[in-house]
Amino acid sequence: MRILIIEPFNSGSHAAWAQGYQRHSSHSVEILGLPGKNWKWRMLGAAVTLARQYQELIVAGKQYDLILASDMFDLAAFLGLIRKFSGSGSGFGPPVALYFHENQLTYPQSPNEQSRLAGRDRKFGLINFTSALAADTCFFNSDFHRLSFIEALPGFLGRSPDCQELDAIAEIERKSEVLYLGLDLERLSALKPSKELFGESDRPPLILWNHRWEYDKNPAEFFAVLQELMALGVDFEVAILGEHYQPPPELFLENQKLLGSRLLHFGYAENFADYVAWLWRADILPVTSNHDFFGASVVEAVYCNCYPLLPRRLAYPEHFPKSGDDKFFYCDSRELCEKLKSLIDHVGEVRSTKLSSQVAHYDWSQMAPQYDKKLASLIS
Repeated sequence: MRILIIEPFNSGSHAAWAQGYQRHSSHSVEILGLPGKNWKWRMLGAAVTLARQYQELIVAGKQYDLILASDMFDLAAFLGLIRKFSGSGSGFGPPVALYFHENQLTYPQSPNEQSRLAGRDRKFGLINFTSALAADTCFFNSDFHRLSFIEALPGFLGRSPDCQELDAIAEIERKSEVLYLGLDLERLSALKPSKELFGESDRPPLILWNHRWEYDKNPAEFFAVLQELMALGVDFEVAILGEHYQPPPELFLENQKLLGSRLLHFGYAENFADYVAWLWRADILPVTSNHDFFGASVVEAVYCNCYPLLPRRLAYPEHFPKSGDDKFFYCDSRELCEKLKSLIDHVGEVRSTKLSSQVAHYDWSQMAPQYDKKLASLIS
């Protein structure tokens, strides 16, 4: 089977997803993508560029059995533009599946959006809606994501003055299913550093942040909890990783000073091996995010035996369906601080806990066959 992945934001985690499936699939997979920048313009205008590039492939003799498109562009516009090049003279082309990494209906508003009287620009959510309608199948990277998108549609469409098309929601729901993110977890095992890097066993517990330095990851709560532990005289160290724009957010710079010598690393790890080494070295991952439709950085850290403390919201409970208790979860900042302090006090037990098996099923060695089977079923 010949699959074309269309990735309008072909950088970072989106590119890793597309390239990971390409490497591990039993099918022939090609990627048609644009650089991962200017996301608003990707949503608004990428369909035109990608349609032209797709037409060039067809004219050159390429043929595809299925298109797997990522969500960050106008799929309906793209399909309209390529209708003459999609297949034979009938104008009907291969089946099209849409993969939702995120959506613009339930993505948390930024402070800039909250300060505007009009709020969020609705055209991006409308593009997600019409793209879902245009696709033959919609895949979501978690069940939380699928449900949150579908449950947001009535309110979103209900704000229209007329022609609300609420009946279309049932159509989208019928053709929507979960297809979890695949990750190259085995690569994390291959890059596991020697024990000498970890230092003495009596070293202070190392707390990890390995997310983007942005508002939706809720860094304010993370740093507030650390400051509370410092006020209590709790001994710990911190590694702050993750991507960020320049200059770094003021909140991070302020806490860089406050943490002082406790801070062992501050900034993006340019070398992937260095990033992986910090994951294996870290002990505890307190997550405060207001948004995660899947949580790839959380899964990576847990695979490296970093003990997670997660809010009982978003997609995180799907990662631990058989844990049998609340050991990985908290409900509010007070409980987060209490559980984090307890883990620090019992860091020996934390370090002896093996967690890789909890999330190993997300490795591409297991996920690629699931993708292959689901995508093959769309053309049978």
